[in-house]
Amino acid sequence: MKAKPETTAYVSVKEYCFIKKELKGIVEASDFKWQFTWSFGKGTLFVKPPLGRALIEDSLLRFLLKKDYELEAGNEYKFIISARF
Repeated sequence: MKAKPETTAYVSVKEYCFIKKELKGIVEASDFKWQFTWSFGKGTLFVKPPLGRALIEDSLLRFLLKKDYELEAGNEYKFIISARF
């Protein structure tokens, strides 16, 4: 039986501003690294640079929505993506 492909993504929360309703941070997975801004007041997620963005965007948004009230600036988190890259 083959093991399912997976990649661990590491999230570092840099800023969490309740006034702007924004969370900013960095997510790393494999050899990729992105900066993100999640405007939870508007429900939008911006990920840059665009290189490889499609690999992380949906999984990152699901993680952010799931862990919303647990996230704090200065902390690091991780989650598993069901794909290898």
